[in-house]
Amino acid sequence: MVSWRVHDDKRHEALKHFSQMTSDEDREDRGDRIKLIGRWHDLQRLTGVAIFETDDAQAIARWILNWNNVLDADVTPVVDDDEAKAIGKQKFG
Repeated sequence: MVSWRVHDDKRHEALKHFSQMTSDEDREDRGDRIKLIGRWHDLQRLTGVAIFETDDAQAIARWILNWNNVLDADVTPVVDDDEAKAIGKQKFG
């Protein structure tokens, strides 16, 4: 899970750049090791959250570097319900 906040002085620059990207450019920006599951934007605050699937932490780091001049991002590993249940069963039997 990636959450972000656009720098206050970069709001228009960031939205302009993102809104003009084609789907192909968006995929190319992420690279072939990151699958986008979903992305949601709070346009008032220019914050948001996205769920990605990858087994490559370096790919996420490279992608965030494409945007760190206009935003701050936090990356949090998350699992789905089935994965959480499996981990809980392994831990607690």
